[in-house]
Amino acid sequence: MKITVVGPGRWGSCITWYLDRTGHNVTLYGRSTSQAMQNYLHTGKGKYVEMPKSVRLTTDLSSVVDSEAIIISIPSQSLRGFLSELKEFDLKNKIFVLCMKGIEISGCKRLSEIAEEEVGENNDVAVWLGPGHVQEFYNGIPNCMVIDSSNRSVTEKLVNEFSSDLIRFYYGNDLLGNEIGAAAKNVIGIAAGILDGMNLTTLKGALMSRGTREIARLISAMGGNELSAYGLCHLGDYEATVFSPFSHNRQYGEAFVKGEKFDSLAEGYYTVKALVALGKKYSVDLPICEAVYTVLYENASAENAISDLFSRELKQEF
Repeated sequence: MKITVVGPGRWGSCITWYLDRTGHNVTLYGRSTSQAMQNYLHTGKGKYVEMPKSVRLTTDLSSVVDSEAIIISIPSQSLRGFLSELKEFDLKNKIFVLCMKGIEISGCKRLSEIAEEEVGENNDVAVWLGPGHVQEFYNGIPNCMVIDSSNRSVTEKLVNEFSSDLIRFYYGNDLLGNEIGAAAKNVIGIAAGILDGMNLTTLKGALMSRGTREIARLISAMGGNELSAYGLCHLGDYEATVFSPFSHNRQYGEAFVKGEKFDSLAEGYYTVKALVALGKKYSVDLPICEAVYTVLYENASAENAISDLFSRELKQEF
């Protein structure tokens, strides 16, 4: 399959390396202003990987649409703007695969909804989600992930094309649930980092259990399958997000509560704002997401946020 990967960041670079490894014809696109892209162009090396010489590198936006599959790995809040740029080209019979995990803040739209609005006519949209860090994949540590699309044949095609001994893909069958679950796990990751920063790591077990329950409620209220919250998109991604030293969201939460600077992208910071809005729209109680929101956006102290969670009305677990 001829594939273009958009985004030379750590995950986009890993996807490029992985798909080349599995025998595909892969091009990596990045803007000329991207330092990561310039590093690949001039040295062939990035922060984590040396890009195989079989991978084509380009900063020409028009070349992106030459491929059958366009895999996008950029900040979620930038997706709509990027897709609007692509619309000036001939976009027909393409598969857009979204590898980010987030929700658009302005309209609380899922990323596949944005893609459908911008480039959906005559094209298909899929998502690639689940656990795994680039540092581990590069070291040969395998993991399981999920691919989903509203077009079943596209889901099956991508899973069959992309599976290997390094990533075992599963066929998704709940696009809404998988997207909400994947985006929400980054918020749980920030909460986990806050607990680490407060020396309350032992609470992560409760965080994982109750966090999954509230996201399952939201998925159900929105029309998805609540079991998706217990799958690879959410609970299955907790180790990589809640415990891993490589998790940007966990690192961000820990740095935030300690008052330290953190410069890397933490998608959960934006996602929590959208989740709280969705909770209100669908009348779903999201106590953990709301607690994270008050700490990040309303200057609430983390100690008070946790105290408020513990003082909530006692209730049945399920």
